[in-house]
Amino acid sequence: MNTLINPTVSVVIPMYNVGKYIEQSINSVLKQTYQDFEILCVDDGCSDDTLAKVAQFNDPRIQVIQQLNRGLSGARNTGIRAAKGEYIALLDADDFWSAKKLELHVAHLDNNPKVGVSYCPSLFVDEDGAPLGIGQFPALKEITTKQIFCRNPVGNGSAPVIRKAVFEAVAFQDGMRAWTQYFDEELRQSEDIEMWLRMALDTDFEFEGISQPLTYYRVNASGLSSNLHKQFTSWQYAVDQNRIGHEAFFNRYAPLAKAYQLRYLCRRAIQSRNSTQAIKLMHQALTTNWRILKEEPKRTLVTWACAYLSALPACIYNAIENTAMRGVSYIQKSH
Repeated sequence: MNTLINPTVSVVIPMYNVGKYIEQSINSVLKQTYQDFEILCVDDGCSDDTLAKVAQFNDPRIQVIQQLNRGLSGARNTGIRAAKGEYIALLDADDFWSAKKLELHVAHLDNNPKVGVSYCPSLFVDEDGAPLGIGQFPALKEITTKQIFCRNPVGNGSAPVIRKAVFEAVAFQDGMRAWTQYFDEELRQSEDIEMWLRMALDTDFEFEGISQPLTYYRVNASGLSSNLHKQFTSWQYAVDQNRIGHEAFFNRYAPLAKAYQLRYLCRRAIQSRNSTQAIKLMHQALTTNWRILKEEPKRTLVTWACAYLSALPACIYNAIENTAMRGVSYIQKSH
């Protein structure tokens, strides 16, 4: 097989000590029904067996790019800069795809030139890749900037396939780094929503989803950060970075978006079994903007109930939560 000079899709996989997952991630790309792609594996300072696992693949479309550790944003940026494809598909190394993902997203983008970000629902799997029976099923059509800000329909970093032209339209330099940035490298959290919001505010491209769930997002305990204050600070920084020139938009929607973010952090506290913090965050969400109760009554009430019930023994609480979450298709990586 010859190396593709101008592939249609560049798959960017940031890697930092993901030896446990990287083979499944890469295999899910190699098994795609659509084969016109390159895979850019960005080694962000791995110290485990990740690179040895990647070296086992004998496919000229796989390229390893090494750099000193700069975090997820920095690794994605390195891959995007090196990408030759018209479309860029982001894939976190602990996630994987359905075999038809690229085929369907490429067709979606080819047939809809105004769409810059094509995304899909995601199904959640456990540490071993087994389905959890839950996932993200966001709004797909007629997506507004308000929805992107408040509800992040893209959902997670392995869901979208994006025109490279959209990345180029929002590229910037900050004076501290010699290279062009796409994702903001000052952010170690909330980098996704900052990017989607910047794309929505500063370009005319549309966000649109396709109905099939084509991304498998891995839920693991290490992903539940205990520093929720730091997560909220990162989210606030991401918001503030986009205020200039869009003051009217933020004056109108920032309180609502903040309430949704606090509700999301409440969910994280619940998953971390921190009931005191979960209750506090839920109260803050409702007092910040009560409209989350009007806009999404079921999801908000379920989160409120789970915050209080999280003080119960784990076996009892987990059974209640699983039943409630399946009923509203709620559990999300985003908000």
